[in-house]
This record gives sequence, structure tokens and C-alpha cells, in this order.
Amino acid sequence: MSNAIVNGLAGAGAGIVAQIITYPIQTVNTRQQTERIVRKDTPTATQNCNYAKGNTLLQIIQVIRSEGWGGLFSGLKPSLFGTAASQGIYYYFYQIFRNKAEAIAIARRKKGLGDGTLGMLSWLAVAALAGSLNVLLTNPIWVLVTRMQTHTQAERKIVEAKREMILKEASEINSTDLSLVQAKLSELDSIRPRPYGTLDAAREVYEEAGIRGFWKGIIPTLIMVCNPSIQFMIYESLVKRLRAKRAAVKNGSTTVTALEVFFFGALAKLGATVTTYPLLVVKSRLQAKQETGGNVALKYTGTLDAIVKMIRFEGLPAFYKGMSTKIVQSVFAASVLFMVKEELVKACTRLVDKRSKLKLNLVK
Repeated sequence: MSNAIVNGLAGAGAGIVAQIITYPIQTVNTRQQTERIVRKDTPTATQNCNYAKGNTLLQIIQVIRSEGWGGLFSGLKPSLFGTAASQGIYYYFYQIFRNKAEAIAIARRKKGLGDGTLGMLSWLAVAALAGSLNVLLTNPIWVLVTRMQTHTQAERKIVEAKREMILKEASEINSTDLSLVQAKLSELDSIRPRPYGTLDAAREVYEEAGIRGFWKGIIPTLIMVCNPSIQFMIYESLVKRLRAKRAAVKNGSTTVTALEVFFFGALAKLGATVTTYPLLVVKSRLQAKQETGGNVALKYTGTLDAIVKMIRFEGLPAFYKGMSTKIVQSVFAASVLFMVKEELVKACTRLVDKRSKLKLNLVK
């Protein structure tokens, strides 16, 4: 079994573990990113949603109270499939490109050029190539996941818009029939979010924009390829430095422990997340259902349009909504992923070695 396949399978398995552990935080974070609260000084400021207030823990409790535990795990099934596919594809191609880059570096060393190891630019190029292929192949899955995570939030906006319309119409005609208004409001309050599964999300996306709708947010997502690139550059640099330091010690072991991998993975993801977070917010908004409570001015036609309208109507802070939540979720998930992935690779390697030795003994 090639090391590319081993790393691909290990990455998929580790990604699933990390996703299951951190998914509730991810759901709340996606809702934070896609919540649009217009500044009061803009002409389109019509309504605010209480959902965006409070810290992450309070919002998790709020989701459980209003939607049950299932609300925190909306879209988990396609997310797990997407994570397995995404991590598998990424690590498979990452290892292939890394092997080729290392072969080129060794060939250059034989010619007297370089020390035979990969530099930071090489790590960035390898991670960027693997990340671009991953994004192009798996973006439709994440569009569906985002839709499912934010469906209840979008439905709530529709109800709020209808409520405002009823109250506005009642005030404009100076209605004295309070019972009729109350009946309409009670009927509105009785509406519950309809069942919404993967096929419903896929149908909705296709009806809105056809096949190309499944690649919404592809531009900021491709730009965000620099996130794992930065992450892997930091991670590989830290591991390389630690191993070099230990190798310099006589009879020193260059093995990196699971705890050290966890710590380096956390540092790497922290740096990458802080750097690229605004793009993640734009991507989430483009992929979510474009329901803004009737405010057409806040609907986005593309990446540039989204950026301009976010600055105009919400200000720069909109690009950092939910960043603290994302840092907790992504850093912890990345740490778990790196640690589990490395342990799975070690286990697979040991298993392959044992099978090879067993075959040799049988031949003898």
C-alpha cells in the first residue's frame, strides 16, 4: 500500500472523528457567520435578530431549547461524507505532490543545489495544489451542509418578515379589529420548520441557480486554499525544527509524540484561521440561503457584491462574526485531526511491516 493511500485513508478517518466531536460548535459558528445585522445608521436597517447576541455556549443552549439536540447536528450526515471525502482527497494528493517535491529536492542536492529538504515555499505550493483539487471536487457537499446548518435560521427570518408585514398593514389601515390581527399572529407562531434533508437542500440549490449553484462561494473557497497551506507550512516547519533539534543530540530520537502533534496542529490552525477568517464568512454567506427578511439590498449576486454590501451595510466587524467560536472549533478539530491521523498512519505502517515480515518468514 502506497504512503499516499495510507495518508488519504488516515486523513479521512481522523477528519470524521474531529468532525463528530466539534460539529455542534461548527453549526453555531455557521449561523453566526451568516446572521446579518444591519447598522442602525444605514437606510436599509429594518430588523435585528436576537440569535447573534450572547456567547457561544448560550447560543448552543438556545438551539437545544428551540430545536432540540437535532438542531446542533443539522447536516451531519453529508458533513461526515464531505469530511471523509475532503480529508481523503486532500491528504492523498498532498502526499503525492509532497513525494514529487521531495524527489526534486533530492535531485537538486545531487547537483549541488540546496540541502535536499523542502523549504516554506515548497510546502505552500504542495498544500495549495492539494487544496485546490479538494475544493473543486467537494464544494457541492459543503454548499448542502451550509444550507442544512442555516435552514432554521432562514425560516425564522421568513416568519419575522411576515410578522412585520402584518403589523405594518394593521398600523397603516388603523385596524381596530385586534382579534383578526391576533389571529394572524397566532397562526404565524404556530408554524414550525418543515423537515429539511439533504435532498431538500439539493433541490433548493438547483431550483435557485441550476448546477452552478453547487459551486457557490468557489472563488473565496479557492482563495482560502491558503488556509491549509499556511496551516501545513507552520505545522511542517515546527515538526521539522523539533526533529532537527533532537537529531543534533547524540543518540536522540526524532519521533514526534501525539501530544506534540496535537500542540503543533493547534498552533498551525490558529495562525491560519486568524489570517483567512473574513473569506470564510463571505463563503458561508454565499452558500447559505439568500433569505434576508425581505431586505433585497442585502442579497448577494457574487463574491465582490457580498464584500461591498457587507462593508456598506454592516461594517468591517461583519467579516469577523463568530471568529472566537471558529478559533475554538477549528483549532481543537485540527489538533484532534493531526493527532489521530498521525497515529493511524503509524498503526497502518506497523501493520504493513508485520504483514511484510510474515510473508518473508513464510517464503523462508
